[in-house]
Amino acid sequence: MKQVLPIPPEVVQQVAEYFSLLSEPMRLRLLHLLRDDEKCVQELVEATQTSQANVSKHLKVMWQAGILSRRSEGTCAYYRVEDQMIFDLCNRVCDRLATRLEKQARSFRILNSKL
Repeated sequence: MKQVLPIPPEVVQQVAEYFSLLSEPMRLRLLHLLRDDEKCVQELVEATQTSQANVSKHLKVMWQAGILSRRSEGTCAYYRVEDQMIFDLCNRVCDRLATRLEKQARSFRILNSKL
């Protein structure tokens, strides 16, 4: 049997913080909007129909975590996804959720046919 080595607490903390980035719906929305190309903050504000302060707060968190990169042009700040692996992670989670929902739907159909 293979021995499992303990994970240092600071590593566990870093992993938890990375996953916590994706626990915020607004951040997922912003990532989706930035999936194909960079956008300026104002474009993201308009697309999400929320305040600039709210959008900027979430962009800053993802930028500090290294998920996004940022560049300035005049008075505009442009963001793009730096860590494309984030989409692989999101796709895996979405695929897993879709499989669970399909399984639940089949169970409901079976139950409904017996009623």
